[in-house]
Amino acid sequence: MTPIRLVVCDDHAVVRAGLLALFAGEDGIEVIGEAADGEEVVRLAAALRPDVVLMDLQLVGGIDGVEATGRLLALPEPPHVLVLTMYDTDADVSRAIEAGAAGYLLKAGSPEDLFRAVRDAAAGRTVLAPEVAARLFSRMRKPDNTLTAREVEILQLLARGVGNAEIARRLFISQATVKTHLGHIYAKLGVDTRTAAVSVATERRLIRLT
Repeated sequence: MTPIRLVVCDDHAVVRAGLLALFAGEDGIEVIGEAADGEEVVRLAAALRPDVVLMDLQLVGGIDGVEATGRLLALPEPPHVLVLTMYDTDADVSRAIEAGAAGYLLKAGSPEDLFRAVRDAAAGRTVLAPEVAARLFSRMRKPDNTLTAREVEILQLLARGVGNAEIARRLFISQATVKTHLGHIYAKLGVDTRTAAVSVATERRLIRLT
């Protein structure tokens, strides 16, 4: 049987080396290339036409893993993209899925889960880490409390200590619109201050402190 052709993209050389060593002992999966950034993985996939790309989200410099995923899926012969990351915030998951990722796994998972996910992705099946799937189902059960992408973006800026005027400038919206968004955020999170909103959002992993 023809092995699944895999390309690994991660900006940490040690992580890439570990993944290559891991897959070297697994029958039916062949790593045909590795990339350290988003632009490189797009070029590599266009040339090698892998079945699956294992994609980290947080890439240093250039485009991130989400944008790279979108570019990969726009290729004439697109690979399936399987996200492998440390982060499981709702914002990261939503962006990856919206970009067309076939699956979302956490680096804390087991090698067996990773092998199975690569095979599932190559076969066109969707793969989600159990923790991610559970939170997605929870959000579906409470749709009225789900934060929009813009609300998450504003929360992320709040967590960095950015004021209303600067938020408005960065997002090209009015300060009145920022206040409206804040009202919606407070209502959905059941809080009434910026500090509480950031605290609850962090606790629920809706945002990531950087």
